[in-house]
Amino acid sequence: MNDPKAEPSQPVHGAAPAHAPADGHVIDFNRYIRLCALVFLVVLCTTSAMVATSFAHIGEGWTLKVTLILAIAVVNAFLVAGYLMHLLSEKKLIYTVLAFTVCFAIGLMGLTLWAMAGFPPGTASH
Repeated sequence: MNDPKAEPSQPVHGAAPAHAPADGHVIDFNRYIRLCALVFLVVLCTTSAMVATSFAHIGEGWTLKVTLILAIAVVNAFLVAGYLMHLLSEKKLIYTVLAFTVCFAIGLMGLTLWAMAGFPPGTASH
């Protein structure tokens, strides 16, 4: 009846294979490692591009240089947050918590700026 040498029974129709996680997605580890390595190399390149742009003599003033550095930084931040921090594959709860965090951080910055004009009379500011 329960022979330990017997072949295991066939999986139930619709059941995930033993190597798949509970949500049913099969993970290709080698492909994932290649993607992370590629993203890491692009992050290194964008960081190097930001440093090179900061030392470059571009235009008359700082406006173009700062704009280029900020554009490169946005790409860098998207790659780090999206791929290396796995935000591109997260569920709705993570995005909800992140949205509340951003709202609270903006609110705290706003309260700080609003309070800058509300010093008590006789307060000396330097």
